Amino acid sequence: MPSFQYQDFVPAQRFQRTLAFSPQGDHIAYSSNADGRSALWTVSTKGGAARKTAQIAGRIVRQAAWTPDGTGIVFTADHEGDEQFGLFRIGLEDDEPTPIALAPECQRLLASRPFDQVGRRLLYAANDRDPSVQDLLIRDLATGEVQRFQPEQNVMFTPVAFSPDSRWLLISGERSNTEADSYLVDLLRPDAEPECLTRTHGNGLFEPRSWAPDSSGFYLLTDLWGFTAAAFYSITDHTLSPVAHHEWDVEELDAANGTLAWTVNEAGRSVLYVRRDGTVVQPDVPSGVISMLTLSPDGRAAAMLLDTPAHPEEIVVVDLDDAVPCRLTDGRPPALHTVTPVRPESITYPASGGREVHGFVYRPSTPGPHPVLLSIHGGPEGQERPRYAAFYQHLLHQGIAVFAPNIAGSTGYGSAYQKLIYCDWGGIDLDDLDRAVQYLRSRPELDADRIAVFGGSYGGFAALSCLARLPHTWAAGVSICGPSNLVTLATEAPPTWRNYIDVILGNPERDAERLLANSPITHADAIKAPLMVLQGARDPRVPRAESDNLVERLRDRGVHVDYQVFPDEGHGFATQANEVRAYTEAATFLVTHLRGDRT
Repeated sequence: MPSFQYQDFVPAQRFQRTLAFSPQGDHIAYSSNADGRSALWTVSTKGGAARKTAQIAGRIVRQAAWTPDGTGIVFTADHEGDEQFGLFRIGLEDDEPTPIALAPECQRLLASRPFDQVGRRLLYAANDRDPSVQDLLIRDLATGEVQRFQPEQNVMFTPVAFSPDSRWLLISGERSNTEADSYLVDLLRPDAEPECLTRTHGNGLFEPRSWAPDSSGFYLLTDLWGFTAAAFYSITDHTLSPVAHHEWDVEELDAANGTLAWTVNEAGRSVLYVRRDGTVVQPDVPSGVISMLTLSPDGRAAAMLLDTPAHPEEIVVVDLDDAVPCRLTDGRPPALHTVTPVRPESITYPASGGREVHGFVYRPSTPGPHPVLLSIHGGPEGQERPRYAAFYQHLLHQGIAVFAPNIAGSTGYGSAYQKLIYCDWGGIDLDDLDRAVQYLRSRPELDADRIAVFGGSYGGFAALSCLARLPHTWAAGVSICGPSNLVTLATEAPPTWRNYIDVILGNPERDAERLLANSPITHADAIKAPLMVLQGARDPRVPRAESDNLVERLRDRGVHVDYQVFPDEGHGFATQANEVRAYTEAATFLVTHLRGDRT
């Protein structure tokens, strides 16, 4: 078998979470880094070569939507990951995009379908009035006039869409990832203010997604009945009725022209359901993870970002008349033409309180016992799922197993499980990770004396916590933009996150003692294992100073630390060359310390 490097496993492109059908349904707009830098692309739904439509030096395209007449696309883009999003428009025949709103130090968020029926009014959110408040704005593209709606205290407005008849404005008002309400504005009333429709049902998730075609109501996601379900809210009689209720969470949801489509997270795997003419079917799409779902305006096709363990994430379109899926992109890397990707084993292990933690074990095809990488997902409200991971496949090719658990706080197992970590970072989650190591010791084909820990963002925090606070001998650790000081993290979070941080992490003044006690920096003197720290200089969520301080502490004690700062990156990696470099060096670091290679 040939020897492959990490880059040989890397897909040719990575996508942002945006897909938009053209009004005619014959093209899709999306954002990827197919040529090494972020750009806006379009591709025919029949397949063929994609067209690069817009690219701005140093900017990352995040969201996209077609104008109703199909002649252009509006999109948001930030500068090198700083999450200060400008708003742009480009005509399909234009060479360069035109700014719509570009004042610096402002976050702008497009609605999922941002235009009214005639395409004159544009719906988005911005924190231009007050950095800590995300208002809702309607911009008249002909006159430049802006109509503004302000949220209640501790609520962050996210725009959804104008109703099909352009009378109503649908808004999501979030207080945290598990608490959101549906708001409505009657645009026929000049003095109208946003009205909360779902508060009478108590606190919980009531996240609006799509309008009914006759503007009589809208579809939303709610955890009112336990697991997250799809429901319909009727404007005429103010009733909330379940539409799709499973023993797993409904995740993606969209409606168009009488068609309703949704995905269900079944133990990490996405299952697609479509309801047309009163009949529900399950289109036959490859088993994997659907991270984005949108319907064509006529409701006859569904587009998604689909990721499977054996095939990297791609844009897939399903013709709902014949239920045949078609990949519009193909970013398979060179190694996949020779190497068969390892598929994970789904397992559970016991945790505190009678709980079970679900996770995935990836084992190399060569004989063991194998050294192990304990990989911790970000979030913390995220989920390890059966998808293609170049980093995992490269390490497996090097004879290293990977264990990726969904510890307390993970999504996909109901809101109660997700909320276990609220205001307890470094508590119940760390106990779950301790028990993860104990589980690894029960597997004879794995070498529990050679374990490294890895994570990014929250996962980086958890990795640092493992190294600093768990009584195990670690072979190495890698933290990518991981916070080391929870007080600093809470204090320096983006202004619009203030209430969210108070709910999920804690208040930096009221809870300072607890936050500091659970911070890796407090226990840094216990870290002995070799450590790699990767940090974006422009990171708006985890300031560089967090990593600087930790690295200095460790180096003063003689701990081996490989510290690398990326001057043109924010929280994570948006530039393909930086991402490849970072994970190549992380893989080399881990192989060296897990296998003992010194070459």
